[in-house]
Parts: sequence; structure tokens; C-alpha cells
Amino acid sequence: MRLHINIDHVATVRQARRTDEPDPVRAAVLAELGGADGITVHLREDRRHIQDRDVRLLMQTVRTAVNLEIAAAPDMVAIACELKPMAVTLVPERREEITTEGGLDLTDGATRDRIGAAVARLRAERIRVALFVSADEASVRGAAATGADAVELHTGKWAGVWRGAHIVDAAGTTRERAALAAGADLARANGLDVHAGHGLTYENVTPVAAIPAIEELNIGHAVISRAVLVGMERAVADMKAIIRRARGVTSGSSA
Repeated sequence: MRLHINIDHVATVRQARRTDEPDPVRAAVLAELGGADGITVHLREDRRHIQDRDVRLLMQTVRTAVNLEIAAAPDMVAIACELKPMAVTLVPERREEITTEGGLDLTDGATRDRIGAAVARLRAERIRVALFVSADEASVRGAAATGADAVELHTGKWAGVWRGAHIVDAAGTTRERAALAAGADLARANGLDVHAGHGLTYENVTPVAAIPAIEELNIGHAVISRAVLVGMERAVADMKAIIRRARGVTSGSSA
């Protein structure tokens, strides 16, 4: 299983003072040294954290892979086509949201056509495309219809029911994990690679990481939060170790 580290919130701290530190590009280097298999950044339309310059520098310095999250807006797609990251993940955006609140709505035909046009433009530039979606059947089948290479399943519901679940909602965690597993299996059956992310932490990641059909996790806030206390390399290595154990990989084995 690949672990991509989302470094957006390093830029969030920097932008709080509109200064030049902490530098997300340096954070990306340390994340790779800690074992990250890739770096994820969300270039939002409002540029609230990651800036265009960050992405350009990351493209020059990251030695693993850059996954660029963007809205399916023509100007954002144009930036991706210019920079040509290894992968692009198309995500929904609302200016008033604190973080991405849900998956793309692919049940609407016009929206699906718009997403499909963005997918086609990116794939024409040989950029791998994933769509950030909920794990329900309609969303997964809608993603497959766009011609995307992969889906990233939104794990926000799982993260929500996990909090205190061992006390109040054990059935909820069973239900949400089953939904993620079913969505992952359906995606694979429709020719899509399967990623997952949103709200994953050191405490709740193991059951998700153990789902066989999921091959990549994108994790940001939890890792950056731990990095404040123990450093980026250690924070990434700790998460990587948990994921390896969830997949049954023992020390010294290849992942």
C-alpha cells in the first residue's frame, strides 16, 4: 500500500503570517525521508494554503510522485496540464468549507459530463486521474463512466463514527467499514484503482488500511499534527509502520 502525505497544512501555518516558513517543499523532502511514497497538495481556487510557486517547486524537488488535487475548473485543469504531475485528483470545492466535505456529485448528468471533459483533457497529457467520491454505488459507477483511472474514497464518515465508537456506536464502525470495502471492490470490478483518504488518523487508519482493494492512502492533518511534536520523518515513519502492520507486512519484508 502506498502512503501519500498531504502537506497542505504546513502551508496553512505559513499563510497565517504571510511569511516564508514553514516551507511545504522542505516538509515534502522530510516526508519522503520518513518513507512517504508520494506527496499530495491541494491547489485550491482561493489559494488559502498551497500557492502556485509551491507546486512548481515540488515538481522540481519531489523524488517520489506528486498528486495534485484540484477542482475540475478549466483554469485549474490548465495549470495541471502545464505542470504535468504524476497524478491529479479532482475534488469538489466550496469557498466557505474548512476542508473538503464530501465527494464529487456524479449523479447529475451535466456535472458528470463536465468532470468527464476534465478527465479527458488530463489523460490526453498522460496524467493519471483520480476522482474523490463517496463509496456508494452511484458515485463509483459514475466515476467509472468518466474514464478516470482511479477513485479516492472519502473516508470522512468512517472517521466520524470512529470517534468514541468503542463506547457508543460499534455498529456504526462496522457499517462504514463495510461500505468502504464494498465501494472499493466495486471500483476494482469497474477497472478503477482505489485510493482512500480524509480524516484518517493513527488511531483509526488500521481497519481502512486492511481493506485489500485499497492500494493508496492520502493522509495529511494527522501526520502534520504529530510532526509538530516529533518531527516530520518520525511522524511519517510511524504512520507507515501502522499501515504495514495492517497489511500484514513484517519488519524486513517488502511492502
